[in-house]
Amino acid sequence: MEEWERWERRVQTAAHPVAYRLMRAVAARGPVVRVPRVGVVVSDARVAREVLLDTGAYTKTGPGAAAGLWTPVLGPRTLITLEGAEHAELRRRLGGLFTPGYVATVCERVLRAPLADLERRLAAGAEVDLVRVVRDGAAGVIRELVGMPPGGAGFAEASAAVSAVRLWRTTLTGRQTERARAALARLTEAAVAAYRAGDESTAAGRLRALGLDEAEARGAVGLFLLTGTETLVSFVPRLVALAHDTGRGPDGITDALVEEALRVTSPTPVMLRSAARAGRIGGVRVAAGERVVIATLLCARAYGPFAPDRDAAETAGLRRLWFGAGPHFCLGMPLAMAEVRAVVGALRGFPELSIAGRRPARGVLVPSYARLPVRARAGGVPGDGERARKPDRRRR
Repeated sequence: MEEWERWERRVQTAAHPVAYRLMRAVAARGPVVRVPRVGVVVSDARVAREVLLDTGAYTKTGPGAAAGLWTPVLGPRTLITLEGAEHAELRRRLGGLFTPGYVATVCERVLRAPLADLERRLAAGAEVDLVRVVRDGAAGVIRELVGMPPGGAGFAEASAAVSAVRLWRTTLTGRQTERARAALARLTEAAVAAYRAGDESTAAGRLRALGLDEAEARGAVGLFLLTGTETLVSFVPRLVALAHDTGRGPDGITDALVEEALRVTSPTPVMLRSAARAGRIGGVRVAAGERVVIATLLCARAYGPFAPDRDAAETAGLRRLWFGAGPHFCLGMPLAMAEVRAVVGALRGFPELSIAGRRPARGVLVPSYARLPVRARAGGVPGDGERARKPDRRRR
């Protein structure tokens, strides 16, 4: 575990050299601390959950919260830019989009060929960059979902827009906003065409069937594009590194280890809210309009359901805090988990997988590896992973 922790610190500090160290220093001062130019920082999971559930007092739409960053890019009617009854209504209409059966079918169809190629290359003893495999696969799934043609506009510009966000920013700059708008306009052209054609084989067409107007559908697709690859590219290589560094190998990646890896990496390391009215958080006075920064990474590490120093009763209700809580719990979680299971299933046929080198990504919003080349003992049997893709319930 010490090896993995050492690399995790490097991954975190490469992404946010100042913010990561600041968050750890703030957490050492107490569970709720006011930090100039940042906001009121919460690093206690139980307090964080109370804030997330109280959407009347702490919203995503006030000053310094998520809506201020993304409304100019995505428009005013997306899950990330709405609150209250409007958010609940939009979420209700989107509820049928990412059903487990639907996303599993899409992942199987899109990922079958690239994961078979991954198995063949590993069986031949080749070195394979896992980050690139996951990025290409996640992008392929998103393309399929939103109706983008293969080989169309790339995701690099959208990724750059996400990476431009910094903890102390309350808005994107004018230039960053224009670049993000332009990138998403190019990426969503095919989705808009699918929406207008009513093509229900795509997410855009299904959004129309679910009752969203074109602006709402375009905003939803834009949100999928912004978030649908970066979290997977962050998580899967770090999960494989965790298994490797703790002596398990891919065949030791159980459902429980996936949950533990989600806890200690936190796909959403920070969540932003704005105080709708004056009050107190954990004894700290908060003014109306003040930003509240939930340091999810620190919260989950201290109180997660698998934390060794916490019992089940104490952690009740805190499970999967890294996906949010209450009405803003991550709608795309079934899709993310389906992709994780598919990649892990392909790797399980290679228990002697080794990591040939590591390079953390610098200046990104979601901490991740830029490269994680892996190699298996030559002579492995491609296809073993296919049999392992169904979860082994005995390992829970």
